[in-house]
Amino acid sequence: MKGIASKVTRGLSTGSRLDCVDNTGARVVEIIAVKHIKTTRRQYPSAGVGDLVVVTVKKGKPEMKRQMFNAVIVRQRMPYRRPDGTKVQFEDNAAVIVTPEGDMKGSAIKGPVAREAAERWPRISATASTIV
Repeated sequence: MKGIASKVTRGLSTGSRLDCVDNTGARVVEIIAVKHIKTTRRQYPSAGVGDLVVVTVKKGKPEMKRQMFNAVIVRQRMPYRRPDGTKVQFEDNAAVIVTPEGDMKGSAIKGPVAREAAERWPRISATASTIV
């Protein structure tokens, strides 16, 4: 995994649906697994901003639907605290589809991207229009 991990409150569990905010053709994706996570037994894996997850496309172009991809979470509704004491929360839950190496499949991102995700994934920060 690239970059340094940040301590973000994990607000999205397995089964959560997110908006896909890149131009790959997917509109809504669902989390089916969280990569590189260690939890206790019988606990649903959860993910936060900047985490790499495995998603399946629920709505979008017909050739994209029902396929599995890796994605990075760029926004979450649940508030989380930054080391300087500020609390950050977004209006929606959003993800960007990436390759297993961390390169983006699309070429544009709609809306802001959290600073934690941008610091951890350099290709996402290069493509993002706004980093909050």
